Amino acid sequence: MGTARWFALGSLLALARLLEGRLVGEEEAGFGECDKFFYAGTPPAGLATDSHVKICQRAEGAERFATLYSTRDRIPVYSAFRAPRPAPGGAEQRWLVEPQYPYAYLQESVFICHCRAREMHSWTALGLEIDDPNSNLEEAINEAEAITSVNSLGSKQALNTDYLDSDYQRGQLYPFSLSSDLQVATFTLTNSAPMTQSFQERWYVNLHSLMDRALTPQCGSGEDLYILTGTVPSDYRVKDKVAVPEFVWLAACCAVPGGGWAMGFVKHTRDSDIIEDVMVKDLQKLLPFNPQLFQNNCGETEQDTEKMKKILEVVNQVQDEERMVQSQKTSSPLSSTRSKRSAPLPPEASEGSSTFLGKLMGFIATPFTKLFQLIYYLVVAILKNIVYLLWCVTKQVINGIESCLYRLGSATISYFMAIGEELVSIPWKVLKVVAKVIRAILRILCCLLKAICRVLSIPVRVLVDVATFPVYTMGAIPIVCKDIALGLGGTVSLLFDTAFGTLGGLFQVVFSVCKRIGYKVTFDNSGEL
Repeated sequence: MGTARWFALGSLLALARLLEGRLVGEEEAGFGECDKFFYAGTPPAGLATDSHVKICQRAEGAERFATLYSTRDRIPVYSAFRAPRPAPGGAEQRWLVEPQYPYAYLQESVFICHCRAREMHSWTALGLEIDDPNSNLEEAINEAEAITSVNSLGSKQALNTDYLDSDYQRGQLYPFSLSSDLQVATFTLTNSAPMTQSFQERWYVNLHSLMDRALTPQCGSGEDLYILTGTVPSDYRVKDKVAVPEFVWLAACCAVPGGGWAMGFVKHTRDSDIIEDVMVKDLQKLLPFNPQLFQNNCGETEQDTEKMKKILEVVNQVQDEERMVQSQKTSSPLSSTRSKRSAPLPPEASEGSSTFLGKLMGFIATPFTKLFQLIYYLVVAILKNIVYLLWCVTKQVINGIESCLYRLGSATISYFMAIGEELVSIPWKVLKVVAKVIRAILRILCCLLKAICRVLSIPVRVLVDVATFPVYTMGAIPIVCKDIALGLGGTVSLLFDTAFGTLGGLFQVVFSVCKRIGYKVTFDNSGEL
């Protein structure tokens, strides 16, 4: 390691003495002065239990971030911090080059510092009151100094010795490299969870990529961006003490007026998994106790969907870069070798290669190396596009097959359901028909009984009269006809008599008149004579 890096690490270790941390009492609402790291000054609801303690992490007399720590699992439940301002200089450039470069850059500029700090015991056993409430020491002290001064040290929190001779490193939920002023407060065991080296590298690269390329650019200057990073413990524990996370998560809330948004991310600790983007509501369902991470879900009614789409586009690029790096590491040892070569060399390597022969060989080999890199990148890009095209075609075919199968299944189920309904309804319909037939038969019987009753209620004499009625009727017909004929004859003779009598009377009257008139005429005529 070069002199400059040893000097920087020495300065880092010297600043470790300035660490402070305050355990927030249960009677205090929220995290006290560290409430400013939460959206609307309100910590997540639903995660606090009896085994969780609240810590306001401080450094150099200022609040840096807040941590909810699990004394049962000995890892943080989450750490909350405000998004730092974009780092000056070329910080943006280091994440915009090929995927191998960020990994190599972080390995040299960040993870070496982590490893050396672990060897020099620079990590701090923060929160002595967690193990010994009666301790009168500072809340932040080196572990070696606390062993002889604190009772039951490590009974409720992780120690450096828990990570020795294990396959896990102390992975920070709030990495110190995210801050532009190198906050040493993040070097606390209450801000760390067991992570493998490969997962830790990829997790830090994902955090830097998301912060620098997706989250901060879409939230103004980043001052209104609230970040939560947390863990979900698994059943496996390092040395039966420190729980290994099943997955780590990140939730971001941008509180810019009129253009806010909220996003969530999940990364499982399996080596083959990449970071996944989820909605905050879906992320809350994945966490224990189904908490509410942001008050009012970060103002979901006023969120800017266009910014969220831009964030998702960048997230897709980050996911593609991570897939490419993983495929290159697993399929081509040469790519990992070239990735190491492309990383910035330490000062010792630079001094060793500064000879004239080295410069000459480098000058000669540079054009061929560049040509080889160009060919390699072209081949990788072509293969990537071919694989992506095949993946799209396969996806469309699978979607079509799934759609057809779904429709066929739905139609089959509907058909059998209809048949089943008809089969089930047949007995009911038969019962209804039988009931109607029985009802009709009963009505007929009722009518017959009524008729019989009425017949039985008629007297016998009436029945005899009814029975003899035809005989009397037939015998009376001639007599009736005779009487009718006599009546008609009498009527006719009466009419004739009347007519003749009337005519006779008229004749007599006329004769009488004529007779009188004729006698007078005769008398007059005789006198004249």
